[in-house]
Amino acid sequence: EKLPVVLTKAEVARVLQQADARYRLVLETLYGAGVRLLEGLRLRLKDIDFAQGQIVVRDGKGMKDRVTILPDTLVEPLRAQMAKVRTLHANDLKAGNGRVFLPGALSRKYPNADTEPGWQWLFPSNRLSVDPWDGVQKRHHLQETPIQRAMKEAVQRSKVLKNSTCHTLRHSFATHLLEAGYDISTVQELLGHKDVS
Repeated sequence: EKLPVVLTKAEVARVLQQADARYRLVLETLYGAGVRLLEGLRLRLKDIDFAQGQIVVRDGKGMKDRVTILPDTLVEPLRAQMAKVRTLHANDLKAGNGRVFLPGALSRKYPNADTEPGWQWLFPSNRLSVDPWDGVQKRHHLQETPIQRAMKEAVQRSKVLKNSTCHTLRHSFATHLLEAGYDISTVQELLGHKDVS
């Protein structure tokens, strides 16, 4: 089996510094919380718990929820991001939109929950799109491809020679926690892995 690529802390800093400003916070969140790309993009405003210093990952791999850490370095940038999302949502509501996709049967159980601020995506798309399930115009979260491209370009600009992807940030998060003295079972729990291996 291939060994996972792991960046040093200095290499992570260089890559993130070179990232496109539009997507830097997404990449910082992937590294800082150790979440997978799609888990990061699917975060809602209500998933960020500043009081407890944690991020709730819902419907992660295996359709399981888990809690991971909210690093101090992300607190202010995420507060600012949430303020932008609230403004965008308020403008969407004024324009007669402001709806987002809700998982499972929540849209039937709570018909107006999709317009509530807490359910809005932390990293929303710049445009509205029509939901193929119900034909209603909604705001989706950012797509994976631009983030993957931003990571690739940041790695190239940073002159880091390791073949690094968004998932490399997750491997680096885990490795850096282990190096800092966290026990393996705690890291396993934060990553949402069933098996310690």
